[in-house]
Amino acid sequence: MIRKTLISLLCLPLVFPAAASTQPAKGETRGQLLYAAHCHACHSSQIHWRDKKLVTNWETLLLQVRHWQAYVGPVWDRDDDVELARYLNRSIYHFPPGSPGSLQ
Repeated sequence: MIRKTLISLLCLPLVFPAAASTQPAKGETRGQLLYAAHCHACHSSQIHWRDKKLVTNWETLLLQVRHWQAYVGPVWDRDDDVELARYLNRSIYHFPPGSPGSLQ
């Protein structure tokens, strides 16, 4: 009985490989994964450095993330919007930590 249970548990990753792959790789954040999966194909880093950029602070960053999220497919929850905005802020925009919502 114990042997069958142990074998069954060891085989679970083979039966459900998607469950094992949903966790971010070491060092990747949820925001980084969302950007790579849904944004990077159309947005090179140049989009974030253009002259007439629309993002000027944390609030406009989150607003733009929510605006464009509507075009990428499945609806995300608000936590995903915030995680993507945090990733963009850390990697590109560098708005101050005191910005409302930036560290929440």
